[in-house]
Amino acid sequence: MELLGMSPMRTKMTRIVTVLLVGFILGVRSGEARKGKVTESFAYTGISCRRHTASITDFGGVGDGKTSNTKAFQDAVNHLSKYASDGGAQLYVPAGKWLTGSFSLTSHFTLYLQKHALLLASQDMKEWPVLKPLPSYGRGRDAAGGRFTSLIYGTNLTDVIVTGANGTIDGQGSFWWQKFHKGKLKYTRPYLIEFMYSDTIQISNLTLLNSPSWNVHPVYSSNILIKGITILAPVKSPNTDGINPDSCTNVRIEDSYIVSGDDCIAVKSGWDEYGISFGMPTKQLVIRRLTCISPYSAAIALGSEMSGGIQDVRAEDITAVHTESGVRIKTARGRGGFVKDIFVRRMSLHTMKWVFWMTGNYKQHADNHYDPNALPVIQGINYRDIVANNVSMAARLEGIEGDPFTQICIANVTIGMAAKAKKVPWTCTDVEGITSGVSPRPCDLLPDQGQKKIAACDFPAEPLSIDRVVLKTCTYRVNHM
Repeated sequence: MELLGMSPMRTKMTRIVTVLLVGFILGVRSGEARKGKVTESFAYTGISCRRHTASITDFGGVGDGKTSNTKAFQDAVNHLSKYASDGGAQLYVPAGKWLTGSFSLTSHFTLYLQKHALLLASQDMKEWPVLKPLPSYGRGRDAAGGRFTSLIYGTNLTDVIVTGANGTIDGQGSFWWQKFHKGKLKYTRPYLIEFMYSDTIQISNLTLLNSPSWNVHPVYSSNILIKGITILAPVKSPNTDGINPDSCTNVRIEDSYIVSGDDCIAVKSGWDEYGISFGMPTKQLVIRRLTCISPYSAAIALGSEMSGGIQDVRAEDITAVHTESGVRIKTARGRGGFVKDIFVRRMSLHTMKWVFWMTGNYKQHADNHYDPNALPVIQGINYRDIVANNVSMAARLEGIEGDPFTQICIANVTIGMAAKAKKVPWTCTDVEGITSGVSPRPCDLLPDQGQKKIAACDFPAEPLSIDRVVLKTCTYRVNHM
């Protein structure tokens, strides 16, 4: 049929133009649809590479900072768990703000946070399931009852990686800190990352902000690599410890930067009678290339919950600025357990209250059922090659009467005292050991052996098995909306 008022030729031309125009519009729309799917490449170094990859957007994830993605994350992990025996799987989190409550990982799995990906911890307490207290603690740290599940959590897992291109996990901790200060919590605050009863774990190349409490907590686990982590929290935030290996074996922590309201690294193994009964020490731990800022706590703390024992800790190349103490050992009557074979070298310390602090009078107890005759053994504590400046007090070393701390060795240490430093730079009670090449002059309980003993406090030459772990380069492409 001819169009009204048009010649046959003009009608034909109009139809051709219309067809071309419709085709062009459909083509544009098709191109827009194709552009809706974004293909990105990403790579990381890991203990394992994965055969299967998916994006959180494939499971309905919305990165607007408002929509809860707790179900999307858990659905994604549950779906990808079926590939555990087929080369493993990984979940890719692209740039965006991904609000979520707690979710659990699975074995042979990688969680990868792309650059500008931000995981925001939910402030809806219904999105945080409650767990029983840890058996080696007997109770929660904040309250006598249970504890909220950590944001990223897993138990009885093997071969798990949490990594990224320096993606960020924000615990939005002020919500929890206020409740803690007001005494309104029935359960212990959640941590950001926790793995229990697990083996072969990697946590790397992430920024962790404002944790509700501890940031990274491997517990009852082995063969753990923590590398390239930045941890930031206000210096007055409560109990925002950086990294807390707890009853773990073969752990390597390196190349990390921590600003926190508590110890940058706190080595633990259970609390009083519960830790003694559980009997799982932390041992074979390497800490290297750590930078710490914590005005009210230590760069490295051993204890105070150390009732399962701590042995063979090797720390080197540690920098601390505006930090209360360089290395601190915390214990008490009733703790039991042991801290022994500790080796620290090459520390650079700036503006400190104490360089060395050991105390046998740290009286916080889980309950009143502890045995006051359960005395800790503190021996074989070795420090060497340390330079510090603007220090208020060189050392405060306080053992337990009738249970002295023994085999202390300090060599090649130069401490520059602050203008308003304490008149007596060293205080020592119930300790035994030697020093060599230490300034200012140590207390009489640690007699100077002279320069000939400057090589004392030897650092172990044989590497631990965790040092032999070599990471692979894993490269991928992923499609997401």
